[in-house]
Amino acid sequence: MFKALADPTRRALLDALYREDGQSLSALEARFAMSRIGVAKHLALLEAAGMVVAKRRGREKLHYLNAVPIRQVHDRWVSKYTEGWAAGLVDLKSEMEETMEKVFEIYIKTTPERLWEAVTDPEIRGKYNFGSRHVSDWTPGSRFEMIHPSAEGLLGEGVNLEVDPPHRLVQTMVALWGEDVKAEGTSRVTWEIEPVGDSCRLTVTHDQLREGANDQLYGGWPMILSGLKTWLETGELLTTPGSLMYAGGN
Repeated sequence: MFKALADPTRRALLDALYREDGQSLSALEARFAMSRIGVAKHLALLEAAGMVVAKRRGREKLHYLNAVPIRQVHDRWVSKYTEGWAAGLVDLKSEMEETMEKVFEIYIKTTPERLWEAVTDPEIRGKYNFGSRHVSDWTPGSRFEMIHPSAEGLLGEGVNLEVDPPHRLVQTMVALWGEDVKAEGTSRVTWEIEPVGDSCRLTVTHDQLREGANDQLYGGWPMILSGLKTWLETGELLTTPGSLMYAGGN
């Protein structure tokens, strides 16, 4: 990751994705005075470092800034000195034509079955999701509710559109923890689990967000996924100040 950041062109590519996420190779190439092959090589290095995630949309391959590795660097070396940096690391607002799509990717040393359990079991979910439990029977078309021991009502709700354990979970989501996020309406979250050797690659895509949507809807994903990885690999809870902010019910 540090090697990838050492090159000014790669930093400029990350800046371009920070300003406008989900860009094609052609769109990124137009921003730099170098060949298409040169830009592609730089993107490949950023993908290898986990800082860029590429996803196909029809014939196009779109590139997204992945905040999770940056969050992990923050948790290891920065949070113990100043939590104030977190806002600058995870506030990854960007604009797209009509809706926004956020993609997060992380590798976890675990099995697909254990990872699926950690996503769907309410007690486990509460250990890394700011204390929030997600309760459902996890069948296609069923409803899920986000609850917290210290909250009077629901924190959120939605419908399980696709349930394919232990590989894929697609859900609608309506945030209810405040009037500002409630006004944003319905978005969609997709969990994709792919085994890689003795580990799993977890990709979380949060899309169908309106342009300029409140960042409370998606800004917590890097910390949630870092907490999930920590718990599955070590059995311990992430103890950065932000991760403990709403975990009082655990």
